[in-house]
Amino acid sequence: MQSEVSHPLGLSAPQVADRIGFARLTHQAFVGVDLRPLRDQLVGKIANGTAQAGEGLDLSLIAQLLGDKEAGLAIQAEVLAFHQLFRSPCAVAKPALRVLALAAAIDMGGNTPIEFLLESSDIELLTLYVVKGVGLPEPLPDHDVAIVVASDSEECREALAAIDDVASRWPRPLLNHPDRIANLDRDKLHRLLAGTAGLDIPATVCATRAQLSDLSQARIRCEDITSELHFPMIVRPRGTHAGVGLAKVDGAAALADYLAARQEQDFFVARFVDYSSADGLFRKYRLAIVDGRPYACHMAIADRWDIWYLNAYMAFSEEKRAEEAVFMRDFDAAFASRHRAALDEMIARVGLDYFTIDCAENRCGELLIFEADNTAVVHNMDSPDVFPYKQPQMRKIFAAFTTMLSRHAKVDRSVA
Repeated sequence: MQSEVSHPLGLSAPQVADRIGFARLTHQAFVGVDLRPLRDQLVGKIANGTAQAGEGLDLSLIAQLLGDKEAGLAIQAEVLAFHQLFRSPCAVAKPALRVLALAAAIDMGGNTPIEFLLESSDIELLTLYVVKGVGLPEPLPDHDVAIVVASDSEECREALAAIDDVASRWPRPLLNHPDRIANLDRDKLHRLLAGTAGLDIPATVCATRAQLSDLSQARIRCEDITSELHFPMIVRPRGTHAGVGLAKVDGAAALADYLAARQEQDFFVARFVDYSSADGLFRKYRLAIVDGRPYACHMAIADRWDIWYLNAYMAFSEEKRAEEAVFMRDFDAAFASRHRAALDEMIARVGLDYFTIDCAENRCGELLIFEADNTAVVHNMDSPDVFPYKQPQMRKIFAAFTTMLSRHAKVDRSVA
């Protein structure tokens, strides 16, 4: 007798709430628009009982963009308790495709910012939040293709597990399978990629405060935590992102000072790799992997090892921007060609339809992997006057992403 769980999940016309959305609100904040008047307007609508669910979710995002993460998450929790499905603005009146993004109830950086990838496309985006105690609706909202946008973070584990439980019964193509997203965690990725020729990825392991305290007092050695660990090392609190708490410690005394300034109990540690070039500058790259192919997202150049794009001050250096422009222009024939075998193997092992890689080149010419993620921001917000080479490159990435979605939907239709 066939089990009921083997039957595909059904589909129904969605009861959806419209929202201004992540891309539009984030872009306004990026260019300096004051979001406080809109915040006050939405707060007023909530106070008099006229706010819609989408407006509540927009207010949650605005609060986070204005720096009040705690209030934003509290508002989001209230909204998601009674409504979980939202529609983002679409560039056309009659979309050619409907995509269902499966998200977790987390802060604004915890889900793939898919709206940026679909801007100006003919694709309608529905976002379904998988909420603890609510789960997935059955039947599901009607869609042509679905994609998991929740991250590998601990806060998303229950949402990923709920999706994974029914993934085999999904009635439409399901991209970025949840079991593969879990492999992107910092302490799992290096094990997944171990032994890949041409690739250098330091082992990132979890260490407790007690272990690091013992190490700072010479009661244990680096090798007692993991065999390849040594000073200098990189340390960061577990569960943090965007460089929060990230530090390079050169020895036991520096580690003791670091611990004295932190309250967390669990940390990630890894060996430090000096990836500076001959000119003493560090170069860090972000790649987008779309449907198995790498694309250049940005190149950050700075005199510090802990680079992210904003602290490289690329907008203030014509020389740096010129180098980034060449990197993008020659990417396929240069960077991607140099690392083709390593990238191909990494893409195959990760097994996701879409993700990003933050990387560099070590002094041996190998591809040095810092992080792989499905939620890093890939956007087209930079000024075309300052970065004239970026918009064509971003449009190329966006086109590849929409083509991937359309291809999966068409294959599904042909099979049906």
